[in-house]
Amino acid sequence: MSKMSQYFNTLEITKGFFIALLASMFIYLSHWGYSSPIFITIISFSSLYLLFRSEKTTWGWYGLFIGLFWFWWISLSLPHYGYAWAFPLGIVFVSSVYGLLFYAIAWLSEKIEMLLGVNALFIKASALLGLSYLHPFGFDWLKPELMFIESYLGIEKWQFGMILLAISLSIWKKNLLFLLMALTAYTPPNTLATTTDDIDNAIELVTTYTRVSEKWNKDLHPKQFQTILSRIDRAIAKRKKLIILPESVFPVFLNRSKNLMHILQEKAKKISIVTGALYLDGKIPRNSTYIFTNDQVIIANKVKLVPFGESNPLPDFLGRWINKILYDGAIDYVASNNVTDYTIDGITYRNAICFEATSEKLYKKDKKKKHPEYMIVLSNNGWFVPSIEPTLQKLLLQYYSKKYGTTIYHAVNMSPSYIIRQGKCLKPESNP
Repeated sequence: MSKMSQYFNTLEITKGFFIALLASMFIYLSHWGYSSPIFITIISFSSLYLLFRSEKTTWGWYGLFIGLFWFWWISLSLPHYGYAWAFPLGIVFVSSVYGLLFYAIAWLSEKIEMLLGVNALFIKASALLGLSYLHPFGFDWLKPELMFIESYLGIEKWQFGMILLAISLSIWKKNLLFLLMALTAYTPPNTLATTTDDIDNAIELVTTYTRVSEKWNKDLHPKQFQTILSRIDRAIAKRKKLIILPESVFPVFLNRSKNLMHILQEKAKKISIVTGALYLDGKIPRNSTYIFTNDQVIIANKVKLVPFGESNPLPDFLGRWINKILYDGAIDYVASNNVTDYTIDGITYRNAICFEATSEKLYKKDKKKKHPEYMIVLSNNGWFVPSIEPTLQKLLLQYYSKKYGTTIYHAVNMSPSYIIRQGKCLKPESNP
C-alpha cells in the first residue's frame, strides 16, 4: 500500500494536472478565438520546462491529463452508436493509454541512465522528439511540437529539438542561460499568408449544419439534397468556378444513384463540383470524393481510415468480434492504396477526407517530387460537436500547411469551413 500511495500522491497529481493544463492551453485559447503568440510561447515553453524537472510519477499523471485535455471528445461518437453509457469509460481508456505512455518514457529513461550512464533528461528529450511518430491504434494526433503552432517558436523537428536541448542542458548544468538556445527556433509571424488570391476568390467553400442523426435519415434526404443543389446554383449565379462541399454531404452510394449523378453532371457544365459521398466498389464500401469537372467524373477514395470509426485497427479475429458486438456486424470501409491528385482549371489539388488530412502520408511528394501545393479537404465533424475536435483538427492542418507549404481548402459539416495558407487560417468572405 505504501508503494502504491506514491503514485496517487496529491502533489504529484496536482503537478501533472497543472503542467498538462499549460501544454493544452493553446488548443482552448484557439477554440475561444484568442490568439497571443507571446503568451502561447511562454506557457508552452514553461510546460516543457516544468515537465523535465518532474519525477516519473508526475510524467504519468501529465500523460493522463494530456489524454483528457486533448482527446476527451473521442468518446462523443459513442452515443451515436447507442452507447452513451460508455462515454466515461472511453475517456478513462484514452487518458490511461497516454498516462501509461508518458510514465513508460520517464521510467525507461531512468533505467537507461542507470545501465548506460546517459543522462535521463536527454533520453526523455529524444522520446518527446520522436513521439509524433508513435500512433496508438493508428491515431496520430499527439504531436508535442504542435503547442508552438501559433507561437514565436517553430514546429520543425530541428526547432523542437533545439527547444528540448535547451531545457535539458539548463536543468542538467543548473544554468538558465542555456535556455537562450531555444531562440534558434524563433519563427517570425507570416503576415503575407493572410491575403487572399484569385484562386480563393474563384472558390465557393461550403459549410453545412446537418446533424449525424439527420444525415443518415433517408426520409430527410430529399430536403437535404435540394439544399445542396440550391447552394450549387447560388455559386453558379456568383460566377464561381469551383464549389467544394463537405464529406458525405450525399450520404448515399452516389455511383448507384443515377438521377443524382445526372443532375450533378449537368450542373458541372457551369461549375466544377467537389463533393463527398459514398462509393460502392463491387461489394466494397468506400468513403470518397467525387470530382465533376470538364465533362468527366473522378472518384478519389480515402487512403487513411478513422481507427474504429471506419476501420478496426485490431487483429482480424478481434475486429470482426468488435464489429459484431458494437456495429451490428457492419463491415469496415476499405482504404485506397494511393493518394489522388486531380486537376481543375489548370490547378492540381491533393484529395483528403477528414482524418487523413491530419496524416503525414497525405503530404508526401508527388511524381514531380514536390509536396502538394494545394489540397482540398472534406470533413464531417458532426460526430464530435460540441467539442474542441474541430479546433484541434484546424491546428493540425495549420501544422502541415506550415511544414510543407500546402494551401488547404477545408469544407466542413457542423463547424466553420476555412482556408489555410502557410500555417495561417483564413475565413471565406461569406459562408452562410
